[in-house]
Amino acid sequence: MTKRNFIRHVVFFSAKDPKDIPAIVAGLWKLADIPHSTTFEICENTRVDALSGDVDVVVYAEFPDAEALAAYKAHPIYQESIDIVRPLRDIRMPADF
Repeated sequence: MTKRNFIRHVVFFSAKDPKDIPAIVAGLWKLADIPHSTTFEICENTRVDALSGDVDVVVYAEFPDAEALAAYKAHPIYQESIDIVRPLRDIRMPADF
Protein backbone atom coordinates (compact mmCIF):
# COMPACT_ATOMS: atom_id res chain seq x y z
CA MET A 1 0.00 0.00 0.00
CA THR A 2 1.21 3.46 -0.84
CA LYS A 3 2.09 5.66 2.11
CA ARG A 4 0.07 8.87 1.95
CA ASN A 5 -0.42 11.76 4.31
CA PHE A 6 -4.22 11.85 4.18
CA ILE A 7 -7.27 9.63 4.74
CA ARG A 8 -9.62 8.64 1.96
CA HIS A 9 -13.21 8.25 3.16
CA VAL A 10 -15.55 6.37 0.80
CA VAL A 11 -19.16 5.47 1.59
CA PHE A 12 -21.45 3.42 -0.64
CA PHE A 13 -25.23 3.76 -0.33
CA SER A 14 -28.18 1.90 -1.76
CA ALA A 15 -31.72 3.26 -1.78
CA LYS A 16 -34.67 1.30 -0.41
CA ASP A 17 -36.63 2.69 -3.38
CA PRO A 18 -34.88 3.92 -6.54
CA LYS A 19 -37.19 6.93 -6.70
CA ASP A 20 -35.50 8.19 -3.50
CA ILE A 21 -32.01 8.40 -5.03
CA PRO A 22 -32.32 12.16 -5.79
CA ALA A 23 -33.38 12.84 -2.17
CA ILE A 24 -30.44 10.76 -0.89
CA VAL A 25 -28.04 12.69 -3.12
CA ALA A 26 -29.50 16.01 -1.95
CA GLY A 27 -29.25 14.96 1.70
CA LEU A 28 -25.65 13.88 1.25
CA TRP A 29 -24.70 17.14 -0.48
CA LYS A 30 -25.36 18.89 2.84
CA LEU A 31 -22.10 17.27 3.96
CA ALA A 32 -20.18 19.46 1.51
CA ASP A 33 -20.83 22.44 3.81
CA ILE A 34 -18.84 20.82 6.62
CA PRO A 35 -15.25 22.03 6.84
CA HIS A 36 -12.34 19.63 7.37
CA SER A 37 -12.28 17.75 4.05
CA THR A 38 -9.82 18.71 1.33
CA THR A 39 -11.79 16.90 -1.39
CA PHE A 40 -15.49 16.11 -1.40
CA GLU A 41 -17.60 14.43 -4.10
CA ILE A 42 -20.96 12.72 -4.39
CA CYS A 43 -21.84 10.69 -7.47
CA GLU A 44 -24.57 8.34 -8.55
CA ASN A 45 -23.20 4.94 -9.53
CA THR A 46 -22.82 4.71 -13.31
CA ARG A 47 -23.06 0.92 -13.11
CA VAL A 48 -20.38 0.43 -15.76
CA ASP A 49 -19.30 -2.69 -13.87
CA ALA A 50 -22.01 -5.35 -14.13
CA LEU A 51 -21.48 -6.36 -10.50
CA SER A 52 -22.01 -2.88 -9.02
CA GLY A 53 -25.80 -2.99 -9.01
CA ASP A 54 -26.16 -2.86 -5.23
CA VAL A 55 -24.64 0.64 -5.01
CA ASP A 56 -26.69 3.70 -5.95
CA VAL A 57 -24.65 6.60 -4.54
CA VAL A 58 -21.00 7.07 -3.59
CA VAL A 59 -19.51 9.68 -1.25
CA TYR A 60 -15.78 10.28 -1.65
CA ALA A 61 -13.83 12.62 0.62
CA GLU A 62 -10.24 13.18 1.66
CA PHE A 63 -9.16 14.40 5.08
CA PRO A 64 -5.71 15.50 6.21
CA ASP A 65 -5.82 13.19 9.26
CA ALA A 66 -8.03 11.14 11.59
CA GLU A 67 -8.76 14.20 13.73
CA ALA A 68 -10.22 16.06 10.72
CA LEU A 69 -12.40 13.06 9.86
CA ALA A 70 -13.62 12.85 13.46
CA ALA A 71 -14.41 16.59 13.49
CA TYR A 72 -16.36 16.18 10.24
CA LYS A 73 -18.45 13.40 11.78
CA ALA A 74 -19.03 15.45 14.95
CA HIS A 75 -20.32 18.50 13.04
CA PRO A 76 -24.09 19.21 13.45
CA ILE A 77 -24.64 19.14 9.67
CA TYR A 78 -23.49 15.51 9.66
CA GLN A 79 -26.46 14.58 11.86
CA GLU A 80 -28.81 16.65 9.67
CA SER A 81 -27.68 14.61 6.66
CA ILE A 82 -28.17 11.35 8.57
CA ASP A 83 -31.71 12.40 9.51
CA ILE A 84 -32.56 12.86 5.82
CA VAL A 85 -30.71 9.88 4.33
CA ARG A 86 -31.08 7.09 6.91
CA PRO A 87 -34.84 6.52 6.40
CA LEU A 88 -34.33 6.32 2.62
CA ARG A 89 -31.27 4.10 2.40
CA ASP A 90 -30.81 0.39 2.69
CA ILE A 91 -27.07 -0.30 2.63
CA ARG A 92 -24.42 2.06 3.98
CA MET A 93 -20.92 0.68 3.51
CA PRO A 94 -18.04 2.95 4.64
CA ALA A 95 -14.31 2.48 4.12
CA ASP A 96 -11.42 4.64 5.31
CA PHE A 97 -7.90 4.15 4.05
